[in-house]
Amino acid sequence: MLEFDVVIIGSGLAGLTLALKLAEQNKRVGIVTKRTLLDGASSWAQGGIAAVLADDDSIEAHIQDTLIAGAGLCDEKATRYVVEHGRPAIEWLISQGVLFTRDEGSQTGYHLSREGGHSHRRIIHAADATGKVVQLTLAERIKQHPNITVLDNHIAIDMITSQKLGLKDRRCLGLYALDIHQDQVYTITAQHTVLATGGAGKVYLYTTDPDVATGDGIAMGWRAGCRVANMEFIQFHPTCLYHPHAKSFL
Repeated sequence: MLEFDVVIIGSGLAGLTLALKLAEQNKRVGIVTKRTLLDGASSWAQGGIAAVLADDDSIEAHIQDTLIAGAGLCDEKATRYVVEHGRPAIEWLISQGVLFTRDEGSQTGYHLSREGGHSHRRIIHAADATGKVVQLTLAERIKQHPNITVLDNHIAIDMITSQKLGLKDRRCLGLYALDIHQDQVYTITAQHTVLATGGAGKVYLYTTDPDVATGDGIAMGWRAGCRVANMEFIQFHPTCLYHPHAKSFL
């Protein structure tokens, strides 16, 4: 049996960020990922990250751009939170060593591009491989941190809840995970279990998601009693190279 303060299922940008921040608070953190730290969708992101960084931009302008692009479907509270925390998130990534593309002639010192739906230049990027650069940088920090244990090639099977153990309270106590290489199921316990497993794009025959995007975390959360919402929203990248005898290529 493995024991942590916090176990995170998933190794995309959300999972790695949380792991590093918790580890800095002296928490013992475990990361469970079905392949390697770089096999999720985060590494596939290309264009960049939208955040209010330039003086001629504003939080309100970014929020309005987002609400308009969302065609009335955005959660306004969540939208405001994400936009307001965009700049601190970028500054944290830079502090971790992420090398975004520089432009010494700009006010920010970084090259900011403008994409569809945005009224200002606010896309900070690392050439055209932003996700890969961010993931590689954070993965190196993860591997070097003494408080973080990476369990790669481990498939999360199900969450261990107090209800399943016949207890009266409603708590998650950890999970069961299959070690693919050893063909053995391990019990992993933790004070807190975090689902950061991404989406379920592979339910479609043709998708621009990686093979690991199979919706495991959503299903485990549902079985454990979590509420799920917005299941109809699955991203398909607008450009993709198709070949009948090979995997699609972004």
